[in-house]
Amino acid sequence: MSEGDLAVMKPETMKSYIWLQTADGSIQQVEQEVAMFCPMICQEVIQKGVGSSKNHAISLPQRVNPAMFSLILDYCRFHQLPGRSNKERKTYDERFIRMDTKRLCELTSAADSLQLKPLVDLTSRALARIIEGKNPEEIREIFHLPDDLTEEEKLEPLKNSMDDPRIRLLNRLYAKKRKELKERERLKNVEVEEHVDERSVDDLLSFINGRGTFL
Repeated sequence: MSEGDLAVMKPETMKSYIWLQTADGSIQQVEQEVAMFCPMICQEVIQKGVGSSKNHAISLPQRVNPAMFSLILDYCRFHQLPGRSNKERKTYDERFIRMDTKRLCELTSAADSLQLKPLVDLTSRALARIIEGKNPEEIREIFHLPDDLTEEEKLEPLKNSMDDPRIRLLNRLYAKKRKELKERERLKNVEVEEHVDERSVDDLLSFINGRGTFL
């Protein structure tokens, strides 16, 4: 948060803690410097002046459940402190994303809802490593997607009305896979063309009548 942002904040919002409400309706106090590390929360405080009391708690997006919000707060508490080296941050991040794919997907969605781009980038890279080299069937199994489509249909872009980062990641991967599939088809067609049978009907008849070879 810049000095300019602090200057326009109302006095009543300059508190040590900010009140936040997660998707399940629970309300909690969070240290201001930690909460404001999330751009979405920062905007709510600055633009709407909310979060200063329990009765004016900031309602977090639906995808931010208590479990994911707890993880996000841990991430923010570590990264908002100045003076940490790049090595310390990298080591922390590597440990932080050691979780199963389901939780990693949920965390990506929650972080994206809070506009916390560094965490979205971190989790998206982790997901990309998980599905790297996987075929469409394996990817759909990882993300529990239906498997009743043809190979081409499975690679079609998925609808993403909720702007889910998981879907964006899959669509980027699918675009790459579609390109690879088209290249395989092209090479297959080239190979077929190279082996086109150019022998004539007369050659075939000669072979049948024992007057020649049909090679």
